[in-house]
Formats: sequence, structure tokens, C-alpha cells
Amino acid sequence: MSPALNSRSWHDLFRLNNWYEDLFVLVHDKLPKIVVTVIIAVILLRILNLVSQKLARVNQVNLVTSSVRVQQLHTISSIIRSVGMAAIVFFASVTILFDLGIHVEPLLASAGIAGLAVGFGAQTLVHDVLNGFFILVENWFDVGDVVKIGSFQGSVETLTLRRTVLRDADGSVHTIPNSTITAVTNMTRDWTQVAMHVAVDYKENSDHVIELLQQLGAELRNDPRFREAIVADPVVPGIDRLTGSEVDYLMLVKTQPGQQYAVSRELRRRIKDCFERNHIRPGGQNRFFVLDTSTPPEK
Repeated sequence: MSPALNSRSWHDLFRLNNWYEDLFVLVHDKLPKIVVTVIIAVILLRILNLVSQKLARVNQVNLVTSSVRVQQLHTISSIIRSVGMAAIVFFASVTILFDLGIHVEPLLASAGIAGLAVGFGAQTLVHDVLNGFFILVENWFDVGDVVKIGSFQGSVETLTLRRTVLRDADGSVHTIPNSTITAVTNMTRDWTQVAMHVAVDYKENSDHVIELLQQLGAELRNDPRFREAIVADPVVPGIDRLTGSEVDYLMLVKTQPGQQYAVSRELRRRIKDCFERNHIRPGGQNRFFVLDTSTPPEK
């Protein structure tokens, strides 16, 4: 056998031994770690899917009656599921690459620099999305609610992670980035209160006026047309203000959100008819005032 051939054979044998050693290290040391990482990632993904499905099922069946709110919570659960899956896959991939002996530090550094650049360029968008996420999670308002945001007030027509769209009483549409929303006044959450100040002549008997207002409130509460709109018995606390020759009587009526307009109109009509029948003189000089201080302002 020639020396050149013999040297080549030893070289091939040495390479083969190195290959066996690398394979042995991979199977004996690295493969179990990789398998464990994959198993943990699969378990976490499974748990994430189960939690998302359970959350959606509970929201639809037990906790939420509004179809709009169900859609919003479904969006939230989808976002949580997507972000969670991305995080699990990313960390699992980095761990596997590290176990294989691949240096991931340059990759992480590059990703960090790129993420920082994107973050600076889209920080307003990120702020919009984050604020919109918390608005949806904490349920500040729903589509259809009448809210006041800063100098804008109106009915919520659209609510997304990035923006909120309001339509005011004039029909104007206001698009508000969620990042600018710091405080919200929701005027139609759960119930709305109509607070009426009824101005009557100073000389009228107070007990008689209060009794008439209480009767009107009970009649309106028992009227089939308004029974569902009024959520509690109307209350007449009594005299709210004395001004010169007139007395203001306060009347409070709690209504369903959005029903305060119809209730207040009907209440004004009944008060006027009742006072005319009972010859109750209005406040001031032959003037009759019914001041509605309910919120929001009438459309």
C-alpha cells in the first residue's frame, strides 16, 4: 500500500470518527434537550389554545349578552392567542438554536436593533394599539354608548384597537386615535337619570305640587309604553331651589340608556296637562319652565 493511499485512509477514518463523535454528542447530549424544549412548547401552545377557547365560550354563554361585546372579547382573545404563540415559538426556536451550538447573539442583536427602529418609527401606532387593547379589556364603553372624550361627545359607532369613531348630535363623525384617550365620560352605562327642575309660582302649596308630581311619576312608571324604559320608581325629593317669585321642584327618573329622551318628553307633556287641570300657576310671570338637566344633551 502506497504512503499516499495510507495517509488518505487515515484521514478518512479520522473524519469518520469525528462525524461519529458529533452524532453521538448530538444524540446523547443535545437531542434530549431539544425534545424537551419542543414538548414544553407544544404543551404551552395547547394550554394557550384551551384558555382562549374557554374564554370565548364563557363570554358568549355566561357573561356577555351584547353581540358587539362578544365580538370585542373575541378580538381580544385572538390577539392574546397570536401574541402568545409568537412568543412561545420565538423562545423555543432560540433555545433550540442555542442547544445546537449556533450563536444566536448576533441574530438577537440585529432583531433588537430592527425592533428599536420600528418602535421609534411606529410608536404612535403602538401606543394606539396598546391603549385600545386596555379600553376593550376594561370595557370603558361599547358601540352604541354615548360618551364624552375630550371636547368630543357623541354615540360610539366604531371601536377598534387603533381608533374610536363618534357621531355627534349634528351627524358629524369624529375619529379619535386611542392613544389620545386619557379620560372618558360614559353617559349611557347601565342607566341614565333624568333630573327635571319644575318651576312653579311661589304661592302654590308645596305639598300639593309634590303630591301631583309623585302621582305623575307613578302613572308614567305603570304605563305599558314606558314600563320597560324606566328602571326605578320616579322620585320627587322636594324643593330644590327658591328664586324670587318661583320655586323649583326636583324630579328624578332613572331610565334605560338612550330612553331618557322619550321619557323626558312624555313627562313634560304630562306635567303641563296636570298643572293646567289643577290650575297650578307656573313660575315667573305667566311662564312655565321644565328644565331637563339629564345627560347627555338631547339629540
